[in-house]
Amino acid sequence: MRFLRRDSTDDTATPDKEATDAEQRPRSPSSGKGRPTPKRRDSEARRRGPVPPPPRTQREAYRRSRGSKEQRRKETRERHERMMAGDDKYLLPKDRGPGKAYARDIIDSRRNLMGLFMPMAIVVLLSYFANVANPALPIQQYMMLACLAFLLAMIIEAVLLGRIVTRKVRARYPDERAGTLSLSWYTFTRASQIRKLRVPRPKVGPGAKV
Repeated sequence: MRFLRRDSTDDTATPDKEATDAEQRPRSPSSGKGRPTPKRRDSEARRRGPVPPPPRTQREAYRRSRGSKEQRRKETRERHERMMAGDDKYLLPKDRGPGKAYARDIIDSRRNLMGLFMPMAIVVLLSYFANVANPALPIQQYMMLACLAFLLAMIIEAVLLGRIVTRKVRARYPDERAGTLSLSWYTFTRASQIRKLRVPRPKVGPGAKV
C-alpha cells in the first residue's frame, strides 16, 4: 500500500525549511551581543586617550606639576571673572535667576545709607580703641549715639528699599520663586556692601534708569 509509506521528499524538505526559517527569524532584543558591555570607567579612559608615561626625572615631575598648577589657576581666574561678570552658570545659587539680576540692578542704581554700614563699623571700632587709650575723652558716648541714629535710619531704609525691589521684581517677573522675605534679605545684604566689593560687580551706575 503506497499511502502507508513516508515520502522521502517531505523528510528532506522539512530540515531545509526549518533552517531557512531560523535564518530569517528576527533576533530577540534580549539576546546577547556576543561581547560584554564595557564599563563606564574603561570607556571614559578610552575616550581620553592613552595615559601619559610617568616622569623619568624629578625635573620632569616638577615641570608637570607646575604646568597643572598654572592650568588650575587659569581655570580658577576664568571662573571668578565670569562670576564677577554675572554669568548665571558660575554664580552662587542665591544670585541666580533673572529676578535676582534685576534686583541687583535696582539696588546698584541707587545711593543708599546702608552702603556706609561697613565704614561706620570701622569708625566705631577706632573710637573704642581711642576711648581705651584716653578714657577722659567722651568720644565713645557720642559715637554710640551717632551709631544708634544711623542704625535706625538704615533699618527704615532697608524696609522701604526691600518693598520697592520686591514690588518691581514681582511686576516684571511674576514667576519668580523667591519669597518676599528672601528678596528683602537679598536687598539688604547687597545694599549694605561697599560698591566695589559687591559680587557680581554692578552693571549699572548710580542714578541709572532700570
